[in-house]
Amino acid sequence: MIDRPAPGPVAPSGADVTLTLPDGATRVVPAGTLAAEVVRSIGERLLMAAVAVSVNGEIQDLMTPLRTSGAFRVLTEKDADALAVLRHSAAHVLATAVRRLRPDAKIGFGPAIDDGFYYDFQVASPFTPDDLAAFEAEMRKVALEKYPFVRAEVDMPEARVRFADDPLKLERLDDFTDPAEIISTYTDGPFIDLCRGPHVPDTGRLKHFKLLSSAGAYWRGDEKRQMLQRIYGTAFFKKDELDAHLFQLEEAKKRDHRRLGKELDLFMLHPFSPGATFWTERGTTLYNVLVEFVRERQKRDFAEIKTPLLYNKALWEISGHWGKYKENMFLVLDVESGEHDVSLKPMNCPSHYLMYQGRKHSYRELPKRFVTFDVLHRNEVTGALSGLTRVRQFAQDDCHVFLREDQIEGEVKFLMDFILSYYETFGLTASLKFATRPETRIGDDAMWDRAEGALQKALEATGKPYALKEGDGAFYGPKIDFDVTDSIGRSWQLGTIQLDYAAPERFDLTYVGDDNTTHRPVVIHRAVSGSFERFIAILIEHFAGAFPTWLAPEQVRVLPITDAQAPGAAAIVERMVHAGIRAELDARSETLKYRVAEGARMKVPYMCVIGRREAETDQVAVNTRGAGEGQKPAPIGVDAFIARVVSESANRALTLEAGVTRGSDWIDVGAVPR
Repeated sequence: MIDRPAPGPVAPSGADVTLTLPDGATRVVPAGTLAAEVVRSIGERLLMAAVAVSVNGEIQDLMTPLRTSGAFRVLTEKDADALAVLRHSAAHVLATAVRRLRPDAKIGFGPAIDDGFYYDFQVASPFTPDDLAAFEAEMRKVALEKYPFVRAEVDMPEARVRFADDPLKLERLDDFTDPAEIISTYTDGPFIDLCRGPHVPDTGRLKHFKLLSSAGAYWRGDEKRQMLQRIYGTAFFKKDELDAHLFQLEEAKKRDHRRLGKELDLFMLHPFSPGATFWTERGTTLYNVLVEFVRERQKRDFAEIKTPLLYNKALWEISGHWGKYKENMFLVLDVESGEHDVSLKPMNCPSHYLMYQGRKHSYRELPKRFVTFDVLHRNEVTGALSGLTRVRQFAQDDCHVFLREDQIEGEVKFLMDFILSYYETFGLTASLKFATRPETRIGDDAMWDRAEGALQKALEATGKPYALKEGDGAFYGPKIDFDVTDSIGRSWQLGTIQLDYAAPERFDLTYVGDDNTTHRPVVIHRAVSGSFERFIAILIEHFAGAFPTWLAPEQVRVLPITDAQAPGAAAIVERMVHAGIRAELDARSETLKYRVAEGARMKVPYMCVIGRREAETDQVAVNTRGAGEGQKPAPIGVDAFIARVVSESANRALTLEAGVTRGSDWIDVGAVPR
């Protein structure tokens, strides 16, 4: 792996660097001093515990020479930033193990990622599960050998000699076009890698790790290049943290929306329409319930509109998408011009601008909130498609707010409360991130200063805590991102509030102010669910398919014990349906135990069993999902039960009256009335 040198003022050769410690004390050392020597001067015990150091927020290891002055902090296992260093080192140890067992393997990249690490290898045939087990065992040997990570800085000729047998590394060396760039290598035992670091002091720091899977990956992400084998793994400083992560992964497999979507008959995918969803009757019900919930919440304060699907490229040229996003758009051949200058819309923003342009607006009617559920298309590469989480055709609960600049603070608070309360309905918690200007963007620095200042001020006025994501804003403006945490602790980026000063200028959007002259509004882009497809995937996994009553495609299943009770059971279903309950009759000839088990498999919230006694007394014996093994079906009057389900749905309760909606076992299918 190759990283670029950290930015910042580099001290000239022979000069000193001044390091400021967290307590305000300073250390002045010659430029080029190893970070380990500075840590040693603070304390030997600290050096033993040190994983890496931070210099002006940039992480480097103990064996990297210090070249810049600034804030200096020692990272130990307790620091969150240290985990990426451990995982990067684990990737290096993996490469060491693979090279020992497969000397023919060519070495690609080995970075740390959010949940672990991976390394890419060029080999003649794909790795097998047995290969991964052997590599992991060899990694443990490398760790026990406690090889120090030895850093060396070399010139280009020396680097090419060291990696003469590694064509992938030689290709990466071609990227070094600036003579001032530092080329560094790391060695642990006999293995050498081209890498900037940082790494832990020695391989013995790697104690708790696991190789997880392997998959194909194109070299440098280019589908026209050769296919490599990517091995994924994870590592932690503590065993209990590794165990918890592995448990979460196992739980995630059980909840995989692609498997549950098939088992619960919610949706299907087909190669004749890759990246597009076929919703079954049950899945369509779930989809529509979600959309209607969103529609209901927005009917007072938002104006729902519909806009066309196809647009000439001139629209996307004005918005800036044609130059920056064209490769992700589905282009359509214009019959008259013979050019691909028409496209399906990949987002709603420009069409909303055209709607706003359609008539004059007064300052009195702002903020104006346009919301739409139109279908969108994005040309994702085939290899990136994944169930409902990465598709080519989708719909968003997409909103664009046109407002005066003095309304930004109030609008951000309104939208934030709207978004957070939406997530609470599903039992999802959210954290906030403030994302600033990216490297590739439109607009000058003055516009970005204005936009970032306004949005950050509005965010801070809400009193909500947030983290900073420098450089992660949209190409047209800064944003607030909402990361939600599901029931098994995974984080998903969903909602967003983006402040846009560029679009009003590009589309000449105006309103008439109280001074009777035209003014320029600002635009806020707002999404809550993201795409409905992806949000439903998250909900499937969040609830493990056991939806709360209000969301469940089938809320109640009525099961007569014998044919004699079937007519009465059908009449009860009709009463339920008339009350707005999604109820179904299961009067098949199979045994009651089988039918109860089938309802359990489909995760129906309530199964109402009707025997002779229930039929005579206008009651149902209710099996409640998640009530626990050995439950006795509770008899209840039909009208009372209907009222209970209607109330649960109206209140959008997350729990069933006698059970839970997440992470619980099914009832004992033998516990049915006789």
